[in-house]
Amino acid sequence: MEIKESIVIGAGQAGLSVSFHLQRLGIDHIVLDANESPGGAWQHRWDALTMTDVHGVAELPGSDPPARDEQRANIAVPNSFAAYEREHELPVIRPVKVDRVTDHDGILGVHSDRREWRSRTLVNATGTWTQPFLPHYPGMETFLGEHVHTVAYPGPEHFLGKRVLVVGGGASAVQFLGALAPITDTLWVTRREPIWRDDDFTPEAGAAAVALVEQRVAQGLPPESVVSVTGLMLRQQEREAERLGAYARRRPMFHSIEPDGVRWADGAFERVDVILWATGFRPAIGHLAPLQLRSEAGGIQLSRNGRGTTAVKDPRIQLVGYGPSASTIGGNRAGRAAAKGVQQSLQQTRAPIPH
Repeated sequence: MEIKESIVIGAGQAGLSVSFHLQRLGIDHIVLDANESPGGAWQHRWDALTMTDVHGVAELPGSDPPARDEQRANIAVPNSFAAYEREHELPVIRPVKVDRVTDHDGILGVHSDRREWRSRTLVNATGTWTQPFLPHYPGMETFLGEHVHTVAYPGPEHFLGKRVLVVGGGASAVQFLGALAPITDTLWVTRREPIWRDDDFTPEAGAAAVALVEQRVAQGLPPESVVSVTGLMLRQQEREAERLGAYARRRPMFHSIEPDGVRWADGAFERVDVILWATGFRPAIGHLAPLQLRSEAGGIQLSRNGRGTTAVKDPRIQLVGYGPSASTIGGNRAGRAAAKGVQQSLQQTRAPIPH
């Protein structure tokens, strides 16, 4: 079986960035993508999300970002990614859903339901979209209304005439309230008091936020989202919801869920028709379990040797789209770093690659 120098799992923004830099370094590799077409997680986002709504799509290396206009994001970004793959002739194979990664006497085996590939190094760029997080609260299985998670958000028109409880303290919750409060009745609950920022979110501020998340993964802790350290900002399209008081009516989390609504900690009851769970995602890394990369703290510890993408327990493994690189800014920066990490690992093995 041919042994590649590297395999990248995932062809979203981070994976394409890695592939670009591996190609420039002359490293023989392939990219395995679970989707049937280019676009990463962007192709699965709701139709109502336009390029003016998104918080930003950083440009891929050597290219310009998609235009910030009224195009649907789930069309504009995938089209951009597809053109990028063609332009740079990136070696993407799809659809390939990786089930597990194993170690064969120092050679990595990447398994899918189709076949197995082998490689000396691996870059995991699977992101989080396939792992939506839904917390459990007492009684939630009795709710007769709708449970909707961000991953299945159908667009604002679906909620017309319904009383919607938005759960979550991140950017998605703010965005959902911005879209829904002007057209229907909304409530907002979060576990913690939201932290707002009103200053400009400069590239320097973004880098500082990424650095804070890096500190967690460097300690082997499970990563938190970048927005958890940046604070929340309101954009122009959310000002009408602000005027209507949608953000001011935020409440602490409810105690339990009942068939027609939720019960607050003080015993009061609130009727709702829909619970919209903007509760985020977890890293899609289950296929890496056979490599036993997790630390005792529960996360995959990444080195802080200037890259922040190398798994401490196995330097052959690079992770992008994990922790500090789980953002468009962090993902691009991590692409170059991961390619350098692959190059260093290959140099250290000093073993010829069979062909």
